[in-house]
Amino acid sequence: MNAVRTKRIRVLVVDDSAVVRAVLSRGLGADPEIEVVGTAPDPYAARDALMELRPDVMTLDVEMPKMDGVSFLRKLIPQWPIPTVMVSTLTVRGGTRTLEALDAGAIDYVAKPTEPGQSDVAAMLEELRGKVKSAALTDVRRLREQVMARRARRPQAVTPIPTGRAADAPNVIAIGASTGGVEALEAVLSTLRPGMPPVVITQHMPGTFTQVLAGWLDARCPLSVREAAHEARLEDGAVYIASGDAHLRVRRRGGELRSSLDYETAEVSGHRPSVDVLFGSVAQAAGKEAVGVLLTGMGRDGAEGLLKMRQAGARTAAQDEATSLIYGMPRAAVALGATATTLPLDRVGEWLVRTVWGRG
Repeated sequence: MNAVRTKRIRVLVVDDSAVVRAVLSRGLGADPEIEVVGTAPDPYAARDALMELRPDVMTLDVEMPKMDGVSFLRKLIPQWPIPTVMVSTLTVRGGTRTLEALDAGAIDYVAKPTEPGQSDVAAMLEELRGKVKSAALTDVRRLREQVMARRARRPQAVTPIPTGRAADAPNVIAIGASTGGVEALEAVLSTLRPGMPPVVITQHMPGTFTQVLAGWLDARCPLSVREAAHEARLEDGAVYIASGDAHLRVRRRGGELRSSLDYETAEVSGHRPSVDVLFGSVAQAAGKEAVGVLLTGMGRDGAEGLLKMRQAGARTAAQDEATSLIYGMPRAAVALGATATTLPLDRVGEWLVRTVWGRG
């Protein structure tokens, strides 16, 4: 369990724009639990401020002069593993650079409004305050270990498709994730084999970023990864990512499993897309022919849906506390009795392969 924080969270704001630094500083400082202890216009000034001020959390712009935020993190985290929330543009390029930053050790990100009206900025600042508070709960030793482990990870050899699935092999695999999920999903999917049943995923992320995430994962795992489309048949050997602005559901149509996108229903469990919505639909459409996995993330989205899956006869698992960047969603699932097992991240893919072929 994380200790209860009694002091304000000390934040360093890093952005090359003086206007943005001022906006972020005022927005963060409006929360009585947060104190902005300093600002910096570039990574070189940020390095000096980190050593002098020793903040708890850093916010970091992606695109900056002298050195970009991704390069800065790659140099910084192995030596100074500070929880970092990226502030990036909601564009394809911004999404790509943000995923690179997460891979380099950032905890989370917020997107700058594309048309920054007063309400858009207020919403972004509210999101930033919440993510700074979440980031402050990060175990920095675990953060450093995970970043170093990713750098040392060797590409997985593609294993030939085994013959003969297990008699009780699932017809669909559902995965949910939030904070820390990009890296966790890469770790899991890269260890799967061609010929797996379709994998459906809800990862909390804006729409533009989910398109980028699908391409990012497609280049890093042996399965075909794409953003889910409405009423598409779910195929073996493919992974379907929920669009960042629609709930993803699995429906059974004429004996086939299909994806269904819902842009109208409001947030569920605080999110759209919601893991609870995905898991609940899989419980109804596939029952005992499904497998559900809940990975790292803040909050409790997915816990109730995973319980529905287990009650419908599906096999269920959650990432364990020791390897979760944020042990919120998995903890909630365990507390509900939604999980049949908990697994370290490097065992999740192996476990999924065994559910399909009965052997690793």
